Amino acid sequence: MLENSDVAWSGGLSPFTNTSGGVDYSLNDAIFGELFELQAGGKVVGDLATGYKVSDRGKTLTIYLRHGVTFSDGTPFDAAAVAFNFRKDLTTTCSCKPTWTATSIEAPSRYTVVVHLKVADGAVINQFQDSIVNWMASPTAVRTMSATAFASAPVGAGPFKVVSDTENSRLVLRRNPRYWQPGHPYLNGLIFQTTADDESALEDLRAGDGQAYEAMSTPSLVSAFRSAGLTVTADPATATSDVQLNTMQPPFNNLKAREAVYYATDAAALDKGINLDTFPVSQSFTGPTGLFYEPKVPGYRTYDLAKAQALVHQLGGLSFTLMTNSGPQQPEIASAVQSMYQAAGMHVTLQLVDLASLVQNYLGHNWNAAVSTAGSFDPAAATGLAFRYLGGTPFSGVNDPHLNALIEAAASIRNASGRAKIYASIAAYLNKMAYSPFLYSVAVWNVAAKGVTGPGLTTQLPEAIRSPTILWEDVAMAAKP
Repeated sequence: MLENSDVAWSGGLSPFTNTSGGVDYSLNDAIFGELFELQAGGKVVGDLATGYKVSDRGKTLTIYLRHGVTFSDGTPFDAAAVAFNFRKDLTTTCSCKPTWTATSIEAPSRYTVVVHLKVADGAVINQFQDSIVNWMASPTAVRTMSATAFASAPVGAGPFKVVSDTENSRLVLRRNPRYWQPGHPYLNGLIFQTTADDESALEDLRAGDGQAYEAMSTPSLVSAFRSAGLTVTADPATATSDVQLNTMQPPFNNLKAREAVYYATDAAALDKGINLDTFPVSQSFTGPTGLFYEPKVPGYRTYDLAKAQALVHQLGGLSFTLMTNSGPQQPEIASAVQSMYQAAGMHVTLQLVDLASLVQNYLGHNWNAAVSTAGSFDPAAATGLAFRYLGGTPFSGVNDPHLNALIEAAASIRNASGRAKIYASIAAYLNKMAYSPFLYSVAVWNVAAKGVTGPGLTTQLPEAIRSPTILWEDVAMAAKP
């Protein structure tokens, strides 16, 4: 399995110490499995769990676990193990930690876990799809291994177990003989190998140096992959790219500066020039396969170069640093955005940083603006709205009490229509305050060699975060004739 250079696990693959768990979702799924899977049509179903119940007006979550499951080291997969994981998850620094306001976590019986929440959470099950609470680690391994050793060779209850781990380069897994589902996984082993970019992946697949590639993001290469006899499956996005602004320090604590950036952002031109008009331009924070999709926002500030130039003149100039990471297409997008802003008279310094540095800059609030793609199947999940805008969270450049209240209210309501109304209000308010100009909903493509099939790989599943979670236990490869 080829992975692009955006997939990095410099912090290891422990749910408790990995600061970029969302980027490594596919790797973690293969090792840990999932309590709940996101399947076709946006349906959340039990995997290592068999079901759940939300009671007490949304303030109590009861999870029912599958009987007879063990971790790959033989440790029982029971309520005590899951409660251990949940409690530890809540103490991590990962952006994928749960957003729960948990007051207590109990294991009243061997296969029942109860989470009591301080406030109602209408999205509590959907939030598993972008959070480390979906990945259960063996308590025995966590307690007996050092944190560093566990991060390099984590022990879960998923379809595969770790053989070797070369950080950010190569992860070798073999079939877990203790996996709960008879006859699964279909593969005897699985290797994740990073490759430089989409073009390198194409050459590797042509040479037979891999059988699949996850999250290909270059539209112009789709036909080349198909011409090579590969299966290419489009996976529409649940999120929208944007230019994230730090409104808590100059220059973007000034509304006029933020408005100037909005008017200078030509999302349609970016989409046409970089993506061949492949992706839908959007004015809000959700994508076509995410919940509460709203591509048009009334009164949204669209591209108007004259207005942008006039605002820059009123401000006496506008200078800032625009950060981006080295992931697929990110430098190209950031460079195009920089050119647009300079055309409006802004002085923009482009700063290319790796993911770890980007996280560190965010944590220190030492930034002005960043080209970003964040979001989730449900806006209330950890990498959704809270990640971008909720005041007090590490990655937010906004701390607005009114917006905070709206975000929290939308997450607390169990009724879908009620939530939709609040999310529409949030989209309108983000535009009113000019907190971040949106670009387009970025799709990816998963690529597989002839004879390789599997859900999320050769069939469409909704994206959990940046790409669909491939259900590795069901991936198969036909024998060569």
